[in-house]
Amino acid sequence: MSKTMKDSLLKEVDSKGRNPVSLTIANGIAVIAINNPPVNAGSHPVRAGIVESLKGCTSASLKAVVIIGEGRGFSGGSDVKEFGTKLLPPEVPDVIRAIEQHPIPVIAAIHGIALGGGLELALGCDYRVGKSGALVALPEVLLGMIPGAGGTQRLPRLIGKLKALDLICSGKRVTSEMALSMGFIDSVCIGDLLSGVIHFIEDNHPLDKRLSIEQSVPVDSESELNAAIFKIKQRNKGRENISEAIRLVQASSNDHAEATLIDERQTFNKLRLSEDAFALRYLFFAEKTASRIEAINDTKATKITYVGIVGGGTMGQGIAKAVLNAGLKVVLIERDSESSERAFQAIKTSYENLEKKGIYRPDQVQNYLDNLSSTVGFEAVTECELIIEAVFEDMQIKKALLEDLDAIVPRATILATNTSYLDINQMSENLKHRERVVGLHFFSPADRMKLLEVIRAEQTSESVLATSLAFSKRLGKQTVVANVAEGFIGNRIYAAYRRRAELLVLDGACPYEVDKAIKNFGFAMGPFEVSDLSGLDIAWAMRKRKASDRDPNERYVTLADSLCVAGHFGRKTGQGWYSYQDKTALPSEFVKTLINETRTNQGIEIQNYDESEIQQQLLVSMVNEAACLIHEGVAQRASDIDVAITNGYGFPRHKGGPIYWASQQDPIHLTKILQQLSNSVGHGFKTGPVSEIVSFLTQKGGQSNA
Repeated sequence: MSKTMKDSLLKEVDSKGRNPVSLTIANGIAVIAINNPPVNAGSHPVRAGIVESLKGCTSASLKAVVIIGEGRGFSGGSDVKEFGTKLLPPEVPDVIRAIEQHPIPVIAAIHGIALGGGLELALGCDYRVGKSGALVALPEVLLGMIPGAGGTQRLPRLIGKLKALDLICSGKRVTSEMALSMGFIDSVCIGDLLSGVIHFIEDNHPLDKRLSIEQSVPVDSESELNAAIFKIKQRNKGRENISEAIRLVQASSNDHAEATLIDERQTFNKLRLSEDAFALRYLFFAEKTASRIEAINDTKATKITYVGIVGGGTMGQGIAKAVLNAGLKVVLIERDSESSERAFQAIKTSYENLEKKGIYRPDQVQNYLDNLSSTVGFEAVTECELIIEAVFEDMQIKKALLEDLDAIVPRATILATNTSYLDINQMSENLKHRERVVGLHFFSPADRMKLLEVIRAEQTSESVLATSLAFSKRLGKQTVVANVAEGFIGNRIYAAYRRRAELLVLDGACPYEVDKAIKNFGFAMGPFEVSDLSGLDIAWAMRKRKASDRDPNERYVTLADSLCVAGHFGRKTGQGWYSYQDKTALPSEFVKTLINETRTNQGIEIQNYDESEIQQQLLVSMVNEAACLIHEGVAQRASDIDVAITNGYGFPRHKGGPIYWASQQDPIHLTKILQQLSNSVGHGFKTGPVSEIVSFLTQKGGQSNA
């Protein structure tokens, strides 16, 4: 918006002395601009500012009032920090009521993002014009809540219950073009947004008031609606906020809109103060903090445009797709031409299958493939700014590869290893330029899994680290930074968790009871199901590598090794902890016999565990290992660990993560179950400073800087 148009500012200012809303009137159009960086959150000064501005837009000569966002977007929604406190009036429903009661048509001009309360504000306007590529969503369910400013009522009236449920209960973002096709944006423009809105006004003059809350809900197929509701409930395992969202969307077709809006607001206010909502808000801030290192200036980052990936197996292909999806060029290096062609074709087929499902357009797929090349030999990577090795998890293989690359690529080229466990300091010890080596630990499938651990080796430079963080952000990953250690953050904690699960089985529990217990806590899969899915041979190879260093006096569970010796590697062999028949997992008689024989041979005194005891022992094993990692300086913050485990290992987000969970427990009881863990593990158990870490997090009120 031009300077000359901004000639009238609101009286109320925010805490930093800024005017968060401005009003301009020119050529029969009033423009209310939100200026509350970085995302134009709907804080109290913004809400009050919009209401006050509307009072100045009553001239009969006005054609329309336009609400637009300055900077990066329309509005990222309500200020999340306000959700745990008493909300000051006017609240968002009050702002929308002022818009609906305003005599002149109001248009929401959307660019960048319109999320949560920001989209609800737009839905309360008479018309919506979006800039091409803008993203809109109602993500409140991801924070343990529901839309609380009419989203469950206005959206179904515009697009029907079926589509509204899909958007509201998933929180997913859609583009303005998709919103146009669905029916809740009226026009999409390319180029200057305000000019596009003016054209919309001129093309549709005179505009009438048109309240979405007064429209009739389009009729959906009852059978399709019921099937969708069943799937949503099944996927969300009875979460209260999802059930309430479904109930309210279903109620949108009644004749009592005002009463249902009140019901929605009351439900929203109840849910925003729930345990789930507090945990999810904690994670929200923790995730923002995890990708930062306070001492590192992001201006030191260099731009990455061309990435080399050495190793075209499953992981290499996944990393390649993640990089291609971010709009970057990729060259994939394999050991021979046959492997190179196979890797390229696998990626090509993957994209083509996604195109058939309607996830990508043909031109998008073609663009990705145009940016991909696959070849043999290292000559092709000399032009890359970043090279990621994704070869077999073997120290000598990786060391030799990095040494070969170090000798031929320019000094400025970053060398990254995708190792899951290995010591990067040892891996890079013979390199001339160790400062350019960093760990980028992707999780499989790398193009879909959100988590990316960025591993800082002893000599990794600040520039390389800053560039790696920026690269991760470009890929849309949730970054967590770690220092070098066996398994880094995630795999080390998961190893302790898996070990406790196996000890529980050795001491009397059934593997299927253990899986059931942790799934009832909220995990998608239990530890034994995960082992079968990933392949028992993978962890077996790691255990064999470490066998020579194992303390002979520690309690070592041989059950998984015995399964591997028998060739039972999990799903891929049809036998593992479970027996698989037509892809259905069934209890294994072989495993039952193996467990009984092992207990007898070792003279194990069988104990009985109830579901709560199993859950607590598994969770506290994570908490203790996490405390050790923080004490050793592997992780920067307690909250970083919660971010890693929720984003990469299936820990239920609405529980906040293992350390957040521990902070909600009675300290005396927590100490008791820690002692039980110590007794069970026995010789060699290392007790972490759990009470200190948990106490610090509690004192911070669950803030992410703990």
